[in-house]
Amino acid sequence: MPAATVVPQITKLLLERYVFPEVAADIAAVLTAAAAEGRYEGADQARLAELVTADLQSVNGDLHLRVIHSPTELSDTHDDEATQLRQMAEWSDLTCGGIANAQRLPGNVGLLAIAPLLFPPSVAAERVTGAMHLLAATDALILDLRECLGGDPSMVAWVYSFLTDTEPVQLSGMAHRDPADLKQLWTSHVPGAKFGGTKPVWVLTSAKTFSGGEALSFDLQERRRATVVGERTRGGAHPRDSVKVDTHLELALPVARAVSPISGGNWEGTGVTPDVPTTAADALPEAHRRALETVLALGGAGFRRGVAEEAARALDTPVATG
Repeated sequence: MPAATVVPQITKLLLERYVFPEVAADIAAVLTAAAAEGRYEGADQARLAELVTADLQSVNGDLHLRVIHSPTELSDTHDDEATQLRQMAEWSDLTCGGIANAQRLPGNVGLLAIAPLLFPPSVAAERVTGAMHLLAATDALILDLRECLGGDPSMVAWVYSFLTDTEPVQLSGMAHRDPADLKQLWTSHVPGAKFGGTKPVWVLTSAKTFSGGEALSFDLQERRRATVVGERTRGGAHPRDSVKVDTHLELALPVARAVSPISGGNWEGTGVTPDVPTTAADALPEAHRRALETVLALGGAGFRRGVAEEAARALDTPVATG
């Protein structure tokens, strides 16, 4: 019976490695009691993943803490760091490094859609850099994270680095199980042309935006670098490790928590609240309209203004004079 071996393994891992040791004891008690009461008896691996996940999340609602069922058998090296990096590289290659779309919208507004992940720079920096170079000369940028389900903090910093000027910016860092173990996260030098730190940015979110996608949205919003348009995000701010606990089961175990250098908080459980609430479907046209209004409000004349005016008329957006 899987539960007889899986539940004790999970309990041990929680007590040894979960980012909140005081909460780990409470969750372990819930699992132990449920097992004693026969809650998991007769469950196959898929059903066991559902039951244990519900109990894992019942104490503090940590959406990153869960048991994941794999339809295919997990290899013995599934949770090996080299194996995970290789799998991440393969996934990155199959999704163009997470660049779902990079294009110039009418009116010289850039659109960059990142999905399904903000992949680690080691496997995706070149593609992300290429997309940012493509959009560097646009007058406004829409960053679409509606389908971004997570990612690497280093890639959050890499993307943000294209939206700054010269001074490094401190982003949300990572606190670990030991309160003294805080890893800071800063923007850094990136090669080539940048969009820069003064032109307007809009971020699109949905109820699916999670983890790394939320981190980028949160930092851009908290530093007033971007306006968030769309839906409240899911609310997961705890990076995790993956540990194989049975042939088809892995434990997603949070080992850190995001910490803002400004507020000391994060988006865990609450999500990122949009500045402009709208449905996910309406977020792009709403942001495009606002971007054109902003560009036109700058005034001026010439070819650039003509392009923006033409785009605004196509969206039925009032054209500012001046």
